[in-house]
Amino acid sequence: MAAPQDSNETSYLLPPNSKDWEEQGVPDFVYGQKELVLEGIQWPRTAPSLRDRTPRSRFDSALCSAWRQRMELGLFRYRLGELQTQTLPGAVGFVAQLNVERGVQRRRPQNIRSVKQAFDPEQFNFNKIRPGEVLFRLLREPDLPGALQQEDILVMINVSPLEWGHVLLVPEPTRRLPQRLLPGALRAGVEAVLLSSHPGFRVGFNSLGGLASVNHLHLHGYYLAHRLPVEGAPSEPLDPRGHLHLLQAPPAPGFLFYTSGPGPDLEALIGRVCRATDYLTDHDIAHNLFVTRGAPPGKTSPSSALTGIRVILWARKSSFGVKEGDAFNVALCELAGHLPVKTSQDFDSLTEAAALALIQDCLLPPAQAEKVQAALVALIAQDKQ
Repeated sequence: MAAPQDSNETSYLLPPNSKDWEEQGVPDFVYGQKELVLEGIQWPRTAPSLRDRTPRSRFDSALCSAWRQRMELGLFRYRLGELQTQTLPGAVGFVAQLNVERGVQRRRPQNIRSVKQAFDPEQFNFNKIRPGEVLFRLLREPDLPGALQQEDILVMINVSPLEWGHVLLVPEPTRRLPQRLLPGALRAGVEAVLLSSHPGFRVGFNSLGGLASVNHLHLHGYYLAHRLPVEGAPSEPLDPRGHLHLLQAPPAPGFLFYTSGPGPDLEALIGRVCRATDYLTDHDIAHNLFVTRGAPPGKTSPSSALTGIRVILWARKSSFGVKEGDAFNVALCELAGHLPVKTSQDFDSLTEAAALALIQDCLLPPAQAEKVQAALVALIAQDKQ
């Protein structure tokens, strides 16, 4: 069935005269229960493109048309072309992409010293961006359960994009929230994935120390027209009710939360995930999170069965700043199997073994990992739902 088209797509585009940008204000993208796509999303035989005219959801149409316009207007740090892409030989299925411009031209990360660091208004934050960088405000209709209070989520371009359609989801930037995951932000991220009919639209979060470069609450969302290992990686339950699982397969062991769609089950998942990230933040443990359509937990989960939403959480060593000499820096997309590589030389020579070694170097030592696992299992065991 064709996804609904946006009947007012031009409302998310900027007027030709830049002087009118501020006067126009931020348009609202209002969505309801019926637009959350629960079933029928799967990978086609040929990789789907965001640049063709195939039917897309209203969310995809609004985001991609506005994002493309901002690219044409020169609001990004570089013009993103078709990225050279390869699947590394081996059992994991790493998707490597050459993105030289991002490695050279992205904004330097802020001076972060702690996962719990307070917001600093003197540092760059999303209240300092140009008006044209905001695409729209994401608003839920009252028929959607779970929100006692409406969140003001701004969807804005990432000026140093990883891939096509790379955006930031920023909850109420004027509140000056530090980079600590909150339920409203996670709900917006999960529902953004459900609003897209593209199987490769993913959302993620980097904590401070987990390569977040700006200490102002935000999530990443972007399209990648390739399957990733974590979509169907096998897992083992860590609690008898199945609320927490352990992904054991490469690229990296992580904690898996799963929901089949919106409603009480999704609200319970949001609560569990945020309790887990609160524990990690309170104990100054860096972490990354990835939201993707995927298979239910289990020992064997074919990646083609995108029947629900997988939320994967990795606890990892803190890493402050960027390691210039590495082929890639390990954050949310790398742990999921997507490797944006900085140089042609590294792209041509990168192997699965080398990629796994770089990722392994960022993980917690075994003793600390076991301690974190035990703590999260005990935390989830207190869940009454």
